[in-house]
Amino acid sequence: MRLALATAILLGILCSVVGSYLIVQRMGLLGDVIAHAVLPGLAIAFSLGIDIFVGAFISGTLSTFVISWIQSQSRIKVDVAMALVFSGFLALGITLITILKSKLDLHQFLFGDILGVTTTDVWKTLTISVVILLLVKLFYKELLFYTFDPLGAQSVGLPVTLIHLGLTAAITLTIIASMQAVGIVLVVSLLIGPGVTAYLLVKKLHHMMIFGAVIGIFSSISGMYFSYYLNVPSGAAIVLVISGLFMLALLFSPSQGILTQPEIANRSLSILRQFKKLKKRI
Repeated sequence: MRLALATAILLGILCSVVGSYLIVQRMGLLGDVIAHAVLPGLAIAFSLGIDIFVGAFISGTLSTFVISWIQSQSRIKVDVAMALVFSGFLALGITLITILKSKLDLHQFLFGDILGVTTTDVWKTLTISVVILLLVKLFYKELLFYTFDPLGAQSVGLPVTLIHLGLTAAITLTIIASMQAVGIVLVVSLLIGPGVTAYLLVKKLHHMMIFGAVIGIFSSISGMYFSYYLNVPSGAAIVLVISGLFMLALLFSPSQGILTQPEIANRSLSILRQFKKLKKRI
């Protein structure tokens, strides 16, 4: 439980920071693509007897290059390219696991088990988190400029290609670190959920990262305890908590909530008055 708590705190912070860039750039689907694209790398690395996370990183990074190549060499839009690469890499991974007769625990990687993390897993997550967060801190202004105005960043001489590769590498490493907790299937929820919940409550990117990290930590820890005491899958429990918090923010956010908008509130009051009048007549 101590190891799981440490992992939950680290992932809550890391996923919120990295996911914020995906949300602002409207590239949330990219996280899902990379998450499923690591499967072929896992299968090949496991069969060769090397670190499976190395294979996952290479495979996930390769998927982004394939997307960029398809987009640059044709009239196909980026969302279509993502959908194609998503399904293709997933199918390739399943096929390789079957052909190579791999004994890879596919269920664990698909759905996660944060209560099964080892000390080595915690150290890997800590290393990835420290490196990515430190780089985000050092190059925050450049990343902010590139995120909101990539053409402007290119015009002033920023290395936009290098920044794009760096963000891709950060996303891939974050997904690899999160696989143990929530699995490949649900990792995009941990990557996007806390950040998009914070997006409904705050306006600045750094506030979104900070508040998203708090939401991510709370969701990971509470979901883990639900998993432990209710005997349900840990990844699903964490994602359900994130989804519940998002729905609360969507409905009751002071600035963007569905039920807190002035026109909605006025309409609700009007309906309530009509109901009271109808009740008196009855």
